[in-house]
Order: sequence, then C-alpha cells, then structure tokens
Amino acid sequence: MSEDQVKSPIDGILPFLQSIEWRDPWLALLLTFHIAVTMTALMTRNHANFQIMLFLALLLLVYFSESINEVAASNWMLFSRQQYFDSNGLFISVVFSVPILMNCMIMIASWLYQSSQLMTSLKRAQLRQQARNREMEDESVNTNGTVVREKQE
Repeated sequence: MSEDQVKSPIDGILPFLQSIEWRDPWLALLLTFHIAVTMTALMTRNHANFQIMLFLALLLLVYFSESINEVAASNWMLFSRQQYFDSNGLFISVVFSVPILMNCMIMIASWLYQSSQLMTSLKRAQLRQQARNREMEDESVNTNGTVVREKQE
C-alpha cells in the first residue's frame, strides 16, 4: 500500500471535536457536569477537606474511564445517536478524562499557591517575632544598666 492509501481516520483534535454531534442530550449533560465540577473546585478552594475528597473522586473517575468506556461501548444505543466509544478510548479520553484532569491540575495549582502564601505569611510572622524578641532583649539589657547595644538599622 502506498502512503496515500493509508490514512488516519483522525486528522487532529479540532476535526475530531467538530465531528461530534454535540446536540446529544448526554453530551450536554457531560458538559454540564464538567462546568459544575470546575465551579465547585473554584468555589471550594478554601475548604481543604472537601477539595481532597473531590480530587480523589475525580481521579477515581479517570482511573475507571476504561471500564466506563467498555460499558458505554456495549450500551451506546440506549443513550446516544452515534457510537463514539472505540476500543482505543480516544473519545472518552478527550471529552471525559482530559477535562477532569484539567480540573485536578487547577486544584493542585490552587493548593500550591495557597501553600506558598501560607509559607510567606509564616516566615513574616517568624521574622516579626524574632524582631520583638531582640527588642525585648535590648530593653532588658538597658534596664539592668549593664551592656548597652546599639540598634542596627
């Protein structure tokens, strides 16, 4: 076979996404699910325990996406107009797993940012405490009348 005769059925992500019939109700529901998860992840960024549970639940969904793909492939006629669930799992990876993993990355980025802010405020408080301790030390030395240290600016 020549190179022209062997063509990949998918030429890229954009043509692949354009080939999907987005009017299927279950796809609208899936899109709503992704939007709800994103909004939940953003709105609960200050609730660590909830975010950890959400993060683990999302990772479990991605972990079981192969099983979900197999079940969906055998029952696609019940909920879809077309068979999207191939054995390679491209469809479920693109429209299910990738958005979930993006949400997980957003959550991790938020945790890293919050950790850096916490470490910065902790270090500032530590430096303030050290400065107060030095001032108290200097005052106690001055009141005893022994050694007077000059403050460095």
